[in-house]
Amino acid sequence: VIVPRFEPFQALRYGSNTALGDVCSPPYDVLSDADRLALANKHERNIVHVDMPLAPSGNAYEHAASILSEWIRNGVLVRDDVPSFTLYRMKFTDSTGKARNVVGVIGALEVVDEGAGGVLPHERTTPKAKTDRLELTRATDANLSPVWGLSLAADLSTLLTESAEILGELTDDLGVIHSVERVSDAKRISQISAAISAHPVVIADGHHRYAISRTYRDEVRKRRHSTSTGAELTMTYINELIDEQLSVAAIHRLYTDVSAETLLKTLEASFTVTDAPPINPKTLATMEQDGCLCFIDRDLQTKWLTPRTDAFDGIRSLDSARLEHALRDLAHTVSFQHGVTEVVDVLSQQQANAAILIRPVSVAEIKRTATEGILMPPKSTFFTPKLRTGFVIREL
Repeated sequence: VIVPRFEPFQALRYGSNTALGDVCSPPYDVLSDADRLALANKHERNIVHVDMPLAPSGNAYEHAASILSEWIRNGVLVRDDVPSFTLYRMKFTDSTGKARNVVGVIGALEVVDEGAGGVLPHERTTPKAKTDRLELTRATDANLSPVWGLSLAADLSTLLTESAEILGELTDDLGVIHSVERVSDAKRISQISAAISAHPVVIADGHHRYAISRTYRDEVRKRRHSTSTGAELTMTYINELIDEQLSVAAIHRLYTDVSAETLLKTLEASFTVTDAPPINPKTLATMEQDGCLCFIDRDLQTKWLTPRTDAFDGIRSLDSARLEHALRDLAHTVSFQHGVTEVVDVLSQQQANAAILIRPVSVAEIKRTATEGILMPPKSTFFTPKLRTGFVIREL
């Protein structure tokens, strides 16, 4: 089995006099322009100034690089004296109301060729402009935000439980407490490195960032005639692929170019359709308990969709795969939205004809995907809470 290297690195971090809540941000791909502006206005040194650059004039990426260099020169960002790992903990209440306390580790994961094994995708990705992250990486020569990987290393969580040097914490808008600790003890570093490097890693979030790391690595190899630069690895947060360590939400489906009637008629061949009460806080729990999906039209009328046992022979036990199969002969476009409130908003504003709420993928199914090397349909999983950008930066 091919396995990837996982190594410590000399991290760049905000100086100890900076309040992390003022300067860290959610990942770039969940922020709207308004969110970015609010963060930029919150603090002149918020990481969005580098991670989502806006140039007053000229090249935004070069502008990001100059801000980063200036912050390093002025001591806003301080480089660790020695290579380290960073423990990243999140305390929160999940969508089912359960109190969670999860821990992962940020280090540098080897960038492997597509299909080479060792680092595995878990779902097909939707086409997306990869140039933005690539341009930013080229200009800054840095990994600004981590890819999220899941490790098949048993008992990895046990290695990460014990606390290390506490660096700071922040509480986000959803009440999640994010905290980071530096591991610089050589023995503990080698234990963590050995555990993760002994097993394949599944990419949970950040498929695109990992893909551009490959492009960037190849460019650096060509330019430097070397396969031993920092570009051979990319900054990655890794936690253990077990239920206790993961909170997986569903990404629901929205349909705009097909009527609710046509959609429902097509679905009747594969699902038993029954009346459902209006959307309420218990809808998702009922779906989980009764094994069904929930159809909503633009008037917010709802139906339960219970998969027919004979309709999905040979189809994976995933709602995303069932819908793909059931609608395979219907010309339609699907878009994606996590959060039931957000789905209802889209329908209320008449921006879609119908929506289908689906259930989260089980951790067991994610594990099976990884080990069997098969891919889920796009947008099957939404890992929560989202990791903050700005706790750690890795120079390349």
